[in-house]
Amino acid sequence: MTDTIILTRLALYAHHGVFAEEARLGQRFYVSLTCSLDLKNAGQADDYHQSVCYAKLAKLVHDLGTTRRFHTIEGLAEAIAGGVLEGFERVQSVIVRVEKPEAPVPFILDSVAVEIRRSRDG
Repeated sequence: MTDTIILTRLALYAHHGVFAEEARLGQRFYVSLTCSLDLKNAGQADDYHQSVCYAKLAKLVHDLGTTRRFHTIEGLAEAIAGGVLEGFERVQSVIVRVEKPEAPVPFILDSVAVEIRRSRDG
């Protein structure tokens, strides 16, 4: 599958992490999605209904990221990937990247991130 819909760095304010301060104070996270699907018919017909609604993808990410608490960004990424594949039948595979810019590590760095790829065929 060579066609993709990409959402880049959707910002979330959430309370994920293993430490009590992270649960109490919260922090910003960024989530990016790359969804692989066939967009040929949508493009040729210029038909919104043959694609996937970007706003619905963003809402799924926002809702999962702000209504559930995860100890790890790996857990958040897994939940998002599962939600995309379950909720959007046209999507054949998804790459989810979760960035945690203020990860509590004792070094100066821009962010910590995980990126996972999940597909319908396993």
